[in-house]
Amino acid sequence: MRTITSDRLLLRPWQDDDADFLLDLESRWEVVRFLGPHPVTMSTRDQALASIARRKAAGIWLITAVGDGRRLGNLLLKPIPLSAGEAGPDEVEIGWHLHPDAWGHGYATEAAAAVMADAFDRGLPRIIAVTMPENHVSQAVCRRLGMTHLGRTTRYYDTTKELFEKTL
Repeated sequence: MRTITSDRLLLRPWQDDDADFLLDLESRWEVVRFLGPHPVTMSTRDQALASIARRKAAGIWLITAVGDGRRLGNLLLKPIPLSAGEAGPDEVEIGWHLHPDAWGHGYATEAAAAVMADAFDRGLPRIIAVTMPENHVSQAVCRRLGMTHLGRTTRYYDTTKELFEKTL
């Protein structure tokens, strides 16, 4: 997995010593409430370590601040699971969630833009994002990234989502 940098951020693979941060991040309902069809908060360090192992395998980055290495959140670029009964070509989604202390500083937009630029440079022709209909903050990030809103869909995650795309 590549390390990606931007002006203020370093996106790197998760490591086991990030477990306390991940537990703090995902033990917060305000962070996980829009993650997946049945969000749950994390409650133990063992859960965090197991999740870090999955993140390493899936190619999910930890977002850190360039200067001080402060951990800010999570960014993913991975194949998106289709809803049951859906068929079609593999698609790649981008997604993010940040610690509340990092909200409102443009970090999600900056991190996502850096990863999208890297992916497009490597030849990926299209990236999508899906959000819960009520997740207006992530929808605003999608718009700042220049993603086009394609409307509502039930094609992914067996639930209704707002669909955004950006093409090369």
